[in-house]
Amino acid sequence: MKTKIIEVTNNQLNWGKFMLCRFEDEEWATRSQIGSGLLLPQIGWSMDHIWVFDLQTFEGAAFLPRGIAEYDLRKHQIWVCPMFEPFLEWLYMQDLSNLEKLPSVLNLKDAEFMMSGHRRPGPDDEERKRVALHKAPPKTGDRGRGRVSNVGRRSKSG
Repeated sequence: MKTKIIEVTNNQLNWGKFMLCRFEDEEWATRSQIGSGLLLPQIGWSMDHIWVFDLQTFEGAAFLPRGIAEYDLRKHQIWVCPMFEPFLEWLYMQDLSNLEKLPSVLNLKDAEFMMSGHRRPGPDDEERKRVALHKAPPKTGDRGRGRVSNVGRRSKSG
């Protein structure tokens, strides 16, 4: 994986420490040992996805930097430092084709000061239902032959 660490501040009122990660050719070439073909594209990854980790909170998520940062953070419900959302908004507007070209230190002067980090509430029930309706049904490991594994399932007796 290719990584880049970026420190972010808002005139030194808050201090965010983030690590960006992106798969490299070696990971993209990984073939599934269970499914068929290349693993990452098969399960929905694109070369545009990027992992963003908050090094202070030890939490992060993978993002597709085209959306709205506020919504994406609600979707993932990760614990974030005060600089995470302003950083994500900034990141979504950057050329991410080469992480090395991004700055190591960033001052987002207009980012709001906050006393502490927080965990965003997730989407409400109605929003979850709308999203669920647009998702494809889960694939079975047997390529649609009707067999479903019982691995990890509880029996009715226990």
